[in-house]
Amino acid sequence: MNSSTAELQRVLCIGGGPAGLYFALLMKARRPELQVTVIERNRPFDTFGWGVVLSDQTLANLAAADAETAAIIGREFHHWDDIQVFFKGRQVRSGGHGFCGIGRKRLLNILQERCLALGVDLVFETDATDDQALAAQYGADLVIASDGLNSRIRQRYQEVFQPDIDLRQCRFVWLGTHQTFDAFTFAFEQTEHGWFQAHAYQFDDKTSTFIVETPEAVWQAHGLDKMEQPEAIAFCEQLFAKYLDRHALISNATHLRGSANWIRFPRVVCQHWTHRVDVGGRSVPVVLMGDAAHTAHFSIGSGTKLALEDAIDLAGEFERGGSVDQVLEAYEARRSVEVLKIQNAARNSTEWFENVPRYTGMQIEQFAYSLLTRSQRISHENLRLRDTQWLGGYEQWLAGGKPLAPMFMPLTVRGLTLKNRIVVSPMATYSAVDGVPQDFLLVHLGARALGGAAMVCVEMTSPTPEGRITPGCTGLYNDAQSAAFKRIVEFVHTQSSAKIAMQLGHSGAKGSTRLGWEGTDEPLEEGNWPLLSASALAYGEQNQLPAEMTRADMDHLRDQFVDSTRRAAEAGFDWLELHCAHGYLLSSFISPLTNLRSDKYGGDIGNRCRYPLEVFRAMRAVWPAERPMSVRISAHDWAPGGNTDADAVVVARLFKEAGCDFIDVSSGQTTRAAKPVYGRMYQTPFADRIRNEVGIATIAVGAITDADQANSIIAAGRADLCAIARPHLADPAWTLHEAAKLQSHDVEWPKQYLSGRDQMYREIAKQQALAAAMADAAPQRNTEEEH
Repeated sequence: MNSSTAELQRVLCIGGGPAGLYFALLMKARRPELQVTVIERNRPFDTFGWGVVLSDQTLANLAAADAETAAIIGREFHHWDDIQVFFKGRQVRSGGHGFCGIGRKRLLNILQERCLALGVDLVFETDATDDQALAAQYGADLVIASDGLNSRIRQRYQEVFQPDIDLRQCRFVWLGTHQTFDAFTFAFEQTEHGWFQAHAYQFDDKTSTFIVETPEAVWQAHGLDKMEQPEAIAFCEQLFAKYLDRHALISNATHLRGSANWIRFPRVVCQHWTHRVDVGGRSVPVVLMGDAAHTAHFSIGSGTKLALEDAIDLAGEFERGGSVDQVLEAYEARRSVEVLKIQNAARNSTEWFENVPRYTGMQIEQFAYSLLTRSQRISHENLRLRDTQWLGGYEQWLAGGKPLAPMFMPLTVRGLTLKNRIVVSPMATYSAVDGVPQDFLLVHLGARALGGAAMVCVEMTSPTPEGRITPGCTGLYNDAQSAAFKRIVEFVHTQSSAKIAMQLGHSGAKGSTRLGWEGTDEPLEEGNWPLLSASALAYGEQNQLPAEMTRADMDHLRDQFVDSTRRAAEAGFDWLELHCAHGYLLSSFISPLTNLRSDKYGGDIGNRCRYPLEVFRAMRAVWPAERPMSVRISAHDWAPGGNTDADAVVVARLFKEAGCDFIDVSSGQTTRAAKPVYGRMYQTPFADRIRNEVGIATIAVGAITDADQANSIIAAGRADLCAIARPHLADPAWTLHEAAKLQSHDVEWPKQYLSGRDQMYREIAKQQALAAAMADAAPQRNTEEEH
């Protein structure tokens, strides 16, 4: 069936929550001739829940969709601008966040009243056990499955919708109180078993939502799983007494017994949102909407937003016309992307609250900043737009003196001081001849050293001829190579204030392949050399089979790494990194997907790290003590059965014990089966976890594209350095240009760490940025539903 939307006569919404009610009223308002029915299992105007939160942005979307409904809702809102964080007996308050609270019951009552005024049929006290029978009863041409989180319709057609439901790690209970809060309040309290947090906000003139949350293990340790509601509520009242000012906590789920009102948040993702069913010989589309299609954790408050915007999108698509199938296809395609963005942010936010102990070593200033930016949707400059004074004070606190953009803060590691926090990532240039770097690499690294970054990194360089990835890759195993690298190092040291790092690594099973532009990881058409790896496992069907390393091979290669380390030190490199990521030889030992050994170098993660650690210790022993060493790891294999970020914590801890100063946190590329979840700064959460759980400095890398992101990462304590690749490839002076943009907003960087040439280039870049700013729109405040 591919009928026109003009033929649509009867719409049935199953579920009277925000999605179903709002879609019903929007469709009826646009097409009064439609017969629109909403089926709801509860009694008229008998809805449940405490307050919901919407942002200024969502209110604007509601006003554009239906001004009359938006105006009624707007008159009922309780507005606030501030967020207040209580932690370890101190508090931090910031403003400009622009949120509104309304009781869920009041919101639904408004939507119900508006539906009735428009002529929508509301059918209450009807349990929708059979959507097809209801579709036949009401002659529906379109069924909206807005039956909520535990959608029966989604379950009935699960083979088509393919839902993925992930129960998160914390338990939470949704309570209310007559204590009113003049800011959105986060309160953290430590007990003998762990941390609890409260999310509290006022939604009318006398009532606030009060959500209590804690990890499952802490919840059980306190016996809350065995308590009846009154006892558990009394426990929460005592724990958060200082914030309640003698007011009680109230449950609206007294019908539940035991601890049933403490739930784990289910993250719902559906592969498909639409399905056609046969109803009396007619093909009727069934469409998921709201929580039936997706959920976003309450910590970013976007569940109601997503439901309302689903309704806006589909109603708008029907108004634009076309066939019903075209409308539904466009709706699913567009909304699934928008929802994915919110869910990615919600995942970051959820994990932050699931791992509060990771951040409790911070002082409240940084703890609060980390909380505010936890989803990676709220950035440093966005916070400046919200509350300039507060952020300026935080920058001053972080820098320990004059306010300074975090990426401009110098960093001292062992005997080395970096002038800022920006590093040019190692990038393969395929420009070497017999492993000897040519003038191209001199220009490539030299230009970026002049471009403002604190340190430039040489591409992965092999300690052996056979360890190169391609014939165009660099090596450091003979005097010609040493001399060529020394020339590059001397240029960087004499012509800039940047430092320079050598990255050593062996390609393993991914070696003997073509130059990047001829086919990444594809084997040479001729002239292949033999390969070694942890196990005799080819990287892909088209790649050659490597030999499993023997103990003699390990000894020989370890000694070759040591020889290259000495050469790097003699050439004057400031920093040395060992490459243990991306499926190359040392990485192949660490990943269970590529290490199939049955000896002491295979099996559990400690054994799998044994040889890489041996190589690292041997290198550290000959590398000058005053110079730092880092290790690049793949923190996640992105493939079933592979390493995850939990394993990365173990790997990082082992390298820290071996004397590593920094973990350079990448991910993936260990197997062709990897399916990374990409997004802006998508690897940064791995760097965050390693840094704050292991207590080792980290380098964040991956889809970091501007100074705002770098500032956010450094300021939140998610990493200590940011490695930038592609932006520096496109613009050697990326750091200077980004700095100049910030300076156009009166953000300075420390002049004592700049050479005369740096200062000259900085002023040129600043003038360019000021000129460009004249043509650019001012940055907008992001007012997503981010508590």
